[in-house]
Amino acid sequence: MTGVADPAALDGRPPRGRWAPSPTGPLHLGSARTALAAWLSVRSRRGTLIWRIEDLDPPRTVPGAAEEQLADLAWLGLDWDEGPRPDGGGEAGPHGPYRQSLRGELYRRALVRLAAAGRLFPCGRSRKDLEGLASAPHGTGGVPPYPTSLRPERLEPGWFERLEASAKPDAAAGPDAAIRFRVDDEPVRFADRVRGEVEERVAETVGDFVLRRRDGLWAYQLAVVVDDLAMGVDEVVRGADLLASTGRQIQLARALGGARPAYAHLPLVLNARGDKLSKRDGGATLAELRAVGVAPERVTGWLAWTLGLIERPRPAAPRELVPLFAWERLRRDDWVLSGDPVAAVGGGRRGS
Repeated sequence: MTGVADPAALDGRPPRGRWAPSPTGPLHLGSARTALAAWLSVRSRRGTLIWRIEDLDPPRTVPGAAEEQLADLAWLGLDWDEGPRPDGGGEAGPHGPYRQSLRGELYRRALVRLAAAGRLFPCGRSRKDLEGLASAPHGTGGVPPYPTSLRPERLEPGWFERLEASAKPDAAAGPDAAIRFRVDDEPVRFADRVRGEVEERVAETVGDFVLRRRDGLWAYQLAVVVDDLAMGVDEVVRGADLLASTGRQIQLARALGGARPAYAHLPLVLNARGDKLSKRDGGATLAELRAVGVAPERVTGWLAWTLGLIERPRPAAPRELVPLFAWERLRRDDWVLSGDPVAAVGGGRRGS
């Protein structure tokens, strides 16, 4: 399909973008690169940037990581209009709380609405059960797409209410099933600002997907869509590793009566092994670069160079880069960071 419209570009209104890291550890150069692109896109069109803390998974949340991430991006020279204040003084903006762990009631209401529309069903099968479907090709995440043959033929009246009651904190036992979303058969098509035209048949790549886990925790896909709709987000800038989630999120937004945002999935920063850069790659976090004396302008200038906004790495403050930003100027291939990150960025006192 050609000519898919970009909904956020139709009327020229200032965008509402968001930056939504998970507080699982310090920010690395790959995360900072995405944050800079999201910030530049919004600031170049005098829009609004929202910071949302995606802390849905308690075992993976690192105490203090959210506050460190706020401090790191503030040091880099990036600011935001809504979300937690960088000085730890509460939140700013009309759409709080900006921590997903405090927004459960919104997710519950979304489930109620989807259940009433007949889009949900309970599922007692485990990931191991699904991995054992030997005849099915593996889809997103290494698990075979959830086959339509596993959908219940009929649902008992009141199933959702009973499952809801078992998921309450004071219930004697937790829920005995996950809740899955019944996907459409029609393909999802959208225009990505970096990757161009994208089409996905979610029924074939993923199938019916989980919105609330069997342990009662909210699924990432549900929380992201509900929060984006509630906060009026119409632009999503993120890494290409999340492209596989987009079809599901568009279907879910439609089912909830909302419009999809404009998407931009950026190429990744890879380590020398060709893997996505992570906090485990030594010296590649903003905290480590700060600790060895690298100036923030060197970091943002290097990031802008890897994005394709400037011709060579040089110190550059974020505000200086705003007039240079345009989606058509961005690189379309992954960037490989080999060797010492401090030497690559160009500064600091490594080893002193």
